[in-house]
Amino acid sequence: MAKRATRKSAKRLARETFESGDYNGGNIHPLFNADEWSPVEESYGKKRGPEKHEQRDQKYRKNIKAQNESQQQFMDALDDHSLVIASGPAGTGKTYVAVAKAVEALEQGHVSRIVLSRPAVEAGESLGFLPGDMEEKLSPYLRPLFDALSDRLSTKRLKTLMAENIIEIAPIAYMRGRTLNNAYVVIDEAQNCTYVQLKMLLTRLGWHSTMVITGDPQQSDLLPGISGLDDIATKLDQLDNVKVINFKDKDVVRHPLVAEMLGVL
Repeated sequence: MAKRATRKSAKRLARETFESGDYNGGNIHPLFNADEWSPVEESYGKKRGPEKHEQRDQKYRKNIKAQNESQQQFMDALDDHSLVIASGPAGTGKTYVAVAKAVEALEQGHVSRIVLSRPAVEAGESLGFLPGDMEEKLSPYLRPLFDALSDRLSTKRLKTLMAENIIEIAPIAYMRGRTLNNAYVVIDEAQNCTYVQLKMLLTRLGWHSTMVITGDPQQSDLLPGISGLDDIATKLDQLDNVKVINFKDKDVVRHPLVAEMLGVL
């Protein structure tokens, strides 16, 4: 009992010292200098003043807004078409918008599941065999999709949806023969798919489903002439029920230097 009372007294003293801001002469020291930057401040570069700034809590954005005209066209196309192909340079928000719209459709009950797929192709180097089961082997390749999902859903909810197979990881190698009904399908990094692979993926589209194919034809990791994204996009652009969105360098919403580099590389 005496030890418990001592611990409670120590905790109370620590709390009172922290709230009063009087650290001198005690055993409690602030992790950050009170006169310099603090991670709980509302903005960078501001020094802590007489009034304490409220600590910011992480929030998950429920709605997204288009950052440019091309993104608005992309978002409108996803609302009006069952098949959309988004082609263009890196940093234009193709993957993020596609995943965000997939989560939105799931939350609103328009679809019953999200299917994510991405070619297991390394960017110019081979890491050899990866340990684990199928999902663990594919996890490094699907990291960009997980990042976008984590920005839209909490980690706990994301794990729950994946455990219940509501959010499914579908390797391209095992997609043949499937019919994806009532699903939101996102095929990312499609520039690393061959013409035959993309044709197979496109024909998986089922009833009440939406399929989004994203990719950058200029960053294919396949041998020259092997990628089928450009050919598929050109042929399907002739169909009224298929929408092809072509992003440009000016549509880059990542670091401004990315757009400048793309103009000279």
